[in-house]
Amino acid sequence: MSDYLLIRNVLPFKNKSASKELIDLLIGQDGLLEQVGSKIKAPTNSKKLDLKGAYLSRGWVDLHTHIYHGATDISLLPDQIGMQTGVTCLVDCGSAGEANFEGFRRYIAETAQEKIFSFLNLGSIGLVACNRVSELALGYRSVDFDRTLKVVETNRSLIRGIKVRASQVITGDLGVECVRLAKKLARISELPLIVHVGEPPPLLDDILPVLEKGDVITHAFNGKAGGNIMEDPHTFALTKEAKSRGVVLDVGHGKSSFSFEVAKFALKHGLSPDVISTDLHSHNYQGPVYDFPTTLSKLLTLGMSLEEVIECVTTSPRLVLSEPVNENWLVPGQPA
Repeated sequence: MSDYLLIRNVLPFKNKSASKELIDLLIGQDGLLEQVGSKIKAPTNSKKLDLKGAYLSRGWVDLHTHIYHGATDISLLPDQIGMQTGVTCLVDCGSAGEANFEGFRRYIAETAQEKIFSFLNLGSIGLVACNRVSELALGYRSVDFDRTLKVVETNRSLIRGIKVRASQVITGDLGVECVRLAKKLARISELPLIVHVGEPPPLLDDILPVLEKGDVITHAFNGKAGGNIMEDPHTFALTKEAKSRGVVLDVGHGKSSFSFEVAKFALKHGLSPDVISTDLHSHNYQGPVYDFPTTLSKLLTLGMSLEEVIECVTTSPRLVLSEPVNENWLVPGQPA
């Protein structure tokens, strides 16, 4: 049986801000929070960890990852980018489509230590060969509404949205029509739509009007020519308007989908992200993304407050996933 763990002198985040009073936490042998308070007396068989005023938040949620390891050519293992970096919930963003979702559920979601969710790809094959063979390479034949809806219905505990990659190298002749198809699937399924944006066509100007409250734009601060929000005032205004009606802006850093200049411009002009995610995969985890904390540090460097950053990786992504927010998380009996 494992020992108790006594964590001393932490400043917890509660209700969007950090406490100014140091507290101690006692975690029981069952992994549940046993006591919360100041100067807790340590049980005999306890390990002690003094954090000396460090901040403590709920576990982080990475809303955009690729973790269908062994089934796609870009995916990592969950434990490479999960608990060891502070991430307790990983969302695979479109690696699986309806044709191969069963393997994702059985071999990834059901075996991982982290909590796992999925945004199901519009294309039936998902990202088996990623950009070498687009999931929409066969045009309309790449999408099977009946099968996709059936997979969603039988896996609602895992599937929390529909994913479409809306950039020219993926969509081919479908253009913005792929976004409309994905939105129709999302509406029927009563799920949010998450849209990868990048190299046009389709134009972001044409994508944004399709989206509704709760839908997500990922790679919101990309620097792609014709596809970023900085170069055209009209596109920037459309993006601000979309956010005002509840469209979620996600960083989705990726290998080449985050621009410091675009993010700096957006923040300066009052457009901040709702969610910070990594888009971690096998082509970027050794740089430029590295890990989740590194990504958060970049947004801190650009001027976001620590409170804003923590909100973007705890409460906001949980709302996208329709997961309980649980602001009162430091309560005895809760999982540590």
